[in-house]
Amino acid sequence: MDLINDLLNSFLPSIAISALHSFFPFYLIIKLFSYILSAFYSEDVAGKVVVVAGASSGIGEHVAYEYAIRGAYLVLAARREKSLRQVADVAILMGSPGVISVPTDLSKVEDCDRLINEAIKQFGRVDHLVNCAGVTPVCLFDEIPDMTKVAQVTDTNFWGYVYTTRFAIPHLKKTKGKIIVIASSASWLNVPRMSLYIASKAAVVSFYETLRVEVGSDIGITIVNPGLIESEMTKGKFMDENGHMIVDQDLRDVEMSIVPVEEVTKGAKSIVNSACRGDRYLVEPPWMVTTFVLKVFISEVLEWANRIFLLTRPGVPRTEALSKKILDVSGLKQCVYPESLLTPDIKRD
Repeated sequence: MDLINDLLNSFLPSIAISALHSFFPFYLIIKLFSYILSAFYSEDVAGKVVVVAGASSGIGEHVAYEYAIRGAYLVLAARREKSLRQVADVAILMGSPGVISVPTDLSKVEDCDRLINEAIKQFGRVDHLVNCAGVTPVCLFDEIPDMTKVAQVTDTNFWGYVYTTRFAIPHLKKTKGKIIVIASSASWLNVPRMSLYIASKAAVVSFYETLRVEVGSDIGITIVNPGLIESEMTKGKFMDENGHMIVDQDLRDVEMSIVPVEEVTKGAKSIVNSACRGDRYLVEPPWMVTTFVLKVFISEVLEWANRIFLLTRPGVPRTEALSKKILDVSGLKQCVYPESLLTPDIKRD
């Protein structure tokens, strides 16, 4: 056994590189042809049933509107019932032929089961499942006094996705439907104070990549890795180290600095377009894929830069971080932040 491993260690890397060098140009041509073909034969979702989990605000809310414009029936889920009703009313005005809102705590398996059952009871089918819910803890890991207080991160960000998917799969197989997964470009970035959020999103990506192998062509899966897109998080709504939801725009400025934030309407349109094309992955905005390349080739440099720019010495307020100083001194906030982030109106729990 050791001899086999020694041989593989010696020869397989060079063989793999040579094979990749020969095959990769043909692969790119096939991918380009496939992309062009899918653009011409994009799915028409008019009259189809779309479940949006996490529809009360941000990306989920505006993805719901984008489906409404295209004539889809909607099943909207989130904890905030009042917000859901407001989103449902707007979706009807934007063209959806039918909308139901189902107050749902996605961290609870029984709520997720009820959500899919309500969709089937009302419309008889599920064509698209959009998983978009999430909470964002922003704190240093060693500052968390009680880990049980922040367990909601994985309960919602990971298990909420898994639960809805499990209950929807039998129905999606019947319709040859699609799952649209809102993960995050943070899944490959090492941003300080976001370790639990990043871990939950990396788990989401790995889960759906594996599920894609299992379901094959029965269900399409589009994994979306957004960068910074206008949302409650980019408005400064976070979970603190005690598990409480807070609004801290100074901390938002530390974490985001001068990175441009895309308007949510543009992001939502790109997401639905990608789902209808049947894309396997979407990075939005597209330039964020550069950070993945940097992660692969110069990961140490990215780690060093994140530490220098985002962290401060012990005892120094986090608002003194270089990232925030650059934002304040440059005066670029008006250029890189949408208007909604400058005067945020955040929906409260």
